Amino acid sequence: MKQYIQIECPFCHSDDLVKNGQSENGTQRYRCKACRKSFQGEYLYRAWLPEVKEQIIEQTLNSSGIRDISRSLRIAKNTVISELKKSPR
Repeated sequence: MKQYIQIECPFCHSDDLVKNGQSENGTQRYRCKACRKSFQGEYLYRAWLPEVKEQIIEQTLNSSGIRDISRSLRIAKNTVISELKKSPR
């Protein structure tokens, strides 16, 4: 028995989508016919998760260094630095 998952555009919330190839790791990509933007159905890159961003800020406030944060969260040092630059002081 097949199960269908309802996917909608994260930008305009339309469900009028077409398949648009695959990412490098094999995840299906989609393109919205309404706003013409493309996106992946599911992101596997952990650093995009809001929980990881919160942990970066939390560990910084607890005096952890950039290298310690990147090791503990298993993300790149440059990701930690860019998130700290984006966060309000």
